[in-house]
Amino acid sequence: MDTGAKLSLVIPAYNEEENLPVLLKEISDAFPVRPKSWEVILINDGSTDRTEHVMLELKKQYPFVRVISLDRNYGLSTALDAGFRKATGEVVVSLDADLQNDPADIPKLLEKIPEYDVVIGIRVRRKDKFLKRISSRIANGIRDFTLKEKWQDTGCTLKAYKRPYIENLKLFHGLHRFLPTLLLMQNARILEMPVNHRQRIYGKSKYHLRNRLIGPFRDLLAVRWMKQRHFSYRMEEME
Repeated sequence: MDTGAKLSLVIPAYNEEENLPVLLKEISDAFPVRPKSWEVILINDGSTDRTEHVMLELKKQYPFVRVISLDRNYGLSTALDAGFRKATGEVVVSLDADLQNDPADIPKLLEKIPEYDVVIGIRVRRKDKFLKRISSRIANGIRDFTLKEKWQDTGCTLKAYKRPYIENLKLFHGLHRFLPTLLLMQNARILEMPVNHRQRIYGKSKYHLRNRLIGPFRDLLAVRWMKQRHFSYRMEEME
């Protein structure tokens, strides 16, 4: 990636007070050659611990940090949307705050951005518990069958986007799980790329069987309807 281009990192967080200082240090270390203009947008998604306080302290320590705080916990789709709306970068990268995404992978994704519009991470050798892994496999299988698509890991938050594709993106609650489909509807050129996945050390996972299978099924039907009814065309005014 051209280090002259502006870069925005969007990081939603819900009760991640212990992980954030480690994450910001890793992000800083991941860019030995810094983009000339960049920002890290931390979104506090209605945390009930000291996450907001920690974010504000990190803002004092790192001049490139911006802090957005939501009035209550809305979930990942809303927090991502809030970060996307505030991002000013030509390229926008999203990642989790729980340290399971590795910031060292970000420059690798950015290298592919000139050729592709979106680069999405595929978590290899996942460190999640068995129940989370098996529920993900079931959900992925149902999604692929219903949408007639094949994605290896839509649940990985680590993704890089060219700015126009998130400017045109309309998210609803829960639709972060279907970002590749929504982006394909914009004719985005998408690359899947293996990324590191790490064990959670601090805090608790926000996912369980119900919010991995039951609620997303309704969202899946909505996305299928949108995909079927979506149209894309080119036009030219004739003289």
